[in-house]
Amino acid sequence: MTLKIYNTLARDKVDFKPIEPKKIRLYVCGMTVYDYCHIGHARVLVSFDVITRFLRSQQWDVEYVRNITDIDDKILNRADENGEVYTDLTERFIHAMHEDEAQLNVLPPDQEPRATAHMDGIIDMVSQLIDKDFAYQANNGDIYYRVNKFENYGQLSGKNPDELLSGARIEIGEAKEDPRDFALWKAAKPNEVYWDSPWGAGRPGWHIECSAMSKSCLGATFDIHGGGPDLPFPHHENEIAQSEAANGCKFVNYWMHAGAVRVDGEKMSKSLDNFFTIRDVLKKYHPEVIRFLIVSSHYRSAINYSEDNLIEAKSGLDRFYQTLKKCMHIEPTALVSLSASTYYPRFVEAMNDDFNTRIALAVMYDLVKEVNSLGEGDENLTSTLIAELKAMANILGVLQADPVEFLQAGSTNDGLSADEIEAYIAERQQAKLDKNYARADEIRKLLIEQKIVLEDSREGTTWRKE
Repeated sequence: MTLKIYNTLARDKVDFKPIEPKKIRLYVCGMTVYDYCHIGHARVLVSFDVITRFLRSQQWDVEYVRNITDIDDKILNRADENGEVYTDLTERFIHAMHEDEAQLNVLPPDQEPRATAHMDGIIDMVSQLIDKDFAYQANNGDIYYRVNKFENYGQLSGKNPDELLSGARIEIGEAKEDPRDFALWKAAKPNEVYWDSPWGAGRPGWHIECSAMSKSCLGATFDIHGGGPDLPFPHHENEIAQSEAANGCKFVNYWMHAGAVRVDGEKMSKSLDNFFTIRDVLKKYHPEVIRFLIVSSHYRSAINYSEDNLIEAKSGLDRFYQTLKKCMHIEPTALVSLSASTYYPRFVEAMNDDFNTRIALAVMYDLVKEVNSLGEGDENLTSTLIAELKAMANILGVLQADPVEFLQAGSTNDGLSADEIEAYIAERQQAKLDKNYARADEIRKLLIEQKIVLEDSREGTTWRKE
């Protein structure tokens, strides 16, 4: 089955052809660590985690690299505001990022290079660009890339270089030959952190960091470069220009970009007071709810983050977990071949079509519908189907919790505690034994008001959070 990927550079969905058979070198732009990760970051983290999980499930050998930008204007400005050493700031937020990833069940990348650990490679690449006349040192000490020297500038973003020239401007303190030129190396300001270079003390520009790190980790040419929706221009455009000019070969074969996250239909922004960190949302919702909201949409489409959509995601997960809870007494079959199973091939077909998790989830819903329609005498088929469901869920990184615990999640954080709910259930059971049906009904209504759903069966009464 052919893997198809939407290539931003081609502006089309194309057949994927690796550089090496069954091996994929993947680089994704990671975090600039000066603050906590927000839900837009969660979109990128989860999307490429799912992509990597799926590829590996199909026996692709994936080398997944996701960098950390740990030196940058924003980092230095924030450290200065806080009155702390910049390395203390970056270490704190790297640790927080790893905590958030773990909560969202995002697996760590194979390599996680930091810009500050690749300074030799950065300086070497800038030197090559200067030697090839693609870069120059301005009278302010900064090193700039000559955009007009690179013939294909604008190929990824679709921006016309001449149009960029008309809209560009030179900021105060810059000394560019051309307003479109961008900084490769910034001369150190007084009392600012710096590294020694052939052009004097300074630090790298943002774009050159990724070019050097990706080359060090994956080579001058690799298969896939990914990132968020705001990166095609200027970041990825500049990466192409400087990498291909320095290395003399094609930089990346396929470009993938995740869609934006909007909040109640608007762009997420601190100025609009609609900015949510992952930690903010985890205070109210189970981590799988956030992950499920993300995988419910195709990775390239925009996600509308809203209270209603989070509630809908929780409801969707509830459907799966209620089925798993019902089947907890059935041991899943050890599938000999998933390719010969009922639903899994449809799931794989959807994922091979540019990682269409929305269609893949529809297959999983169909499976659950069949499981719920089966009777008690169909345990063998139920067991096989549950095994299929779990195999698909593992690729999406969901349905990893205990069904009972998930369905009762949040009960100790708001409203009645689990002990209080169990006490009411016991009282209701006694009321029914005493034929005090009015009190039993009263307790059920009281619990419904607290968004607690009771489920009676021959084995007794269980409950779940609505």
